[in-house]
Amino acid sequence: MLTGPQQHDFGRPLVSESPALPVTLDRRSATPLAVQLAEELRTAAADGRLRSGDRLPSTRALAAQLKVSRTVTAAAYEQLHAEGWIAGKHGSGTYVTTAPPGSPTARPRRAKPAAEDEAAVDLRPGSPWAGGIDRSAWRRAWRGAAEAAPMLRHQRAGLPAYRAVVAEHLLRHRGLRVRAEFDESGEGESVLATGGTTAAVAELAATVLRQGDTVAVEDPGYQRAVETMRAAGLRVVPIPVDANGLLLDAVPAGAKAVYCSPAHQYPLGRRMSAGRRVELVERARREGWLVIEDDYDGELRYDVAPLPLLAALAPDVVVHLGTTSKILTPTLGAGWLVAPPAVVSAVLEHRESTGASPSAAGQLVVVELARNGDLGRHLRKLRRELSERRALLVRALTDGGVAVIGDDAGAHLVVPLDSAETERDLIGRARARGLVLDGLARHHCGKPTWFGIALGYAACSRKQLHEAIPELLEVFTGRVRSSG
Repeated sequence: MLTGPQQHDFGRPLVSESPALPVTLDRRSATPLAVQLAEELRTAAADGRLRSGDRLPSTRALAAQLKVSRTVTAAAYEQLHAEGWIAGKHGSGTYVTTAPPGSPTARPRRAKPAAEDEAAVDLRPGSPWAGGIDRSAWRRAWRGAAEAAPMLRHQRAGLPAYRAVVAEHLLRHRGLRVRAEFDESGEGESVLATGGTTAAVAELAATVLRQGDTVAVEDPGYQRAVETMRAAGLRVVPIPVDANGLLLDAVPAGAKAVYCSPAHQYPLGRRMSAGRRVELVERARREGWLVIEDDYDGELRYDVAPLPLLAALAPDVVVHLGTTSKILTPTLGAGWLVAPPAVVSAVLEHRESTGASPSAAGQLVVVELARNGDLGRHLRKLRRELSERRALLVRALTDGGVAVIGDDAGAHLVVPLDSAETERDLIGRARARGLVLDGLARHHCGKPTWFGIALGYAACSRKQLHEAIPELLEVFTGRVRSSG
């Protein structure tokens, strides 16, 4: 039976008996047993069937229980250790943490590698290089954040110190000048803290947009934002994307807003050209569009300096959205919104009437990282690491005859394919080799027009990436099309 909730002392669970693990393995599946086991345990921890503090059986005992080799259980535990779902202490066993990877209560030690590593390597895009965050800096930031006095009420605009950090970040890294001070009348200042990009989209849908309004979105594009808009009763219209960005001629008459990711289009990885940017903001002014600029991977460029933000070109019609999810970790829930005064006022009024405000905890951590200089150091380290990984992956793929696109920024690239069938086939073949890949077809909200594999190279370790490359080349051999 599962034990009750456990008390913790700085992330160390008290001893509890090993629960009966809710695990079912399918030996007929092409998915490796270690991958299945890790997924079963991960799901059980996420939905509460396994609780923080539950002690897990040893790899030997679990292998005997499931009638599999110890290699399978060791590989599964190794993967969960790396992700932060479980933690081990010498002499006392392995415990469930359930804390988000990278949080102060999740400080797992990596187990010794299994003799034969069957754990899946996740090469899907969208996850940050959380393993590269300096642990001393991380602990220092959380300690500093804990020094803040308890707050009597929410800061509906976000903490002043956090907004100041965002303003400095936007100026230094994105060339956007905004004032850090906030005028409660909503005049002049345009920076608000948010809970992240999706949370900001939900707020815009509830304030400056109305049920039934038409919003044009990139297709393929960020489906979490699409579903958020649909849930708010907006009419979402998919717009094709070419090498220069969203095709403006396809935006329907009467559209109220256009949602796009010009810095590094998700998931194709291309950037909106300078000419397309100018055309977009000119039409927005002429036709009354609100442009929602998702600055996805905007801080991560490797070829040339970033193109100007849409918010810098047309601050009167553009809402700029940013987040720390990709440069730090999504568990902080810390993002920002830069918008015209009318939009800022509408969002603030909504927060006041609903009592909803972004959490201060993540904001405090970001402030402390910036105060100590650790945020800047991490960004420099992040760019250097991802630049090297990107070069390694691009060189290996192109030398192997595999065409890639979208590799001049961000933390993923795309291998175009010729059909949905080929895409599904490659994903299945890769999974059988212990690699988890992401296809482009699922990123469409209309009929899929792009097929391919989006390869993320941030979340895995450098060692895993090196070891995955030969497997990727085997999977891709004879299965690619020209980039077009």
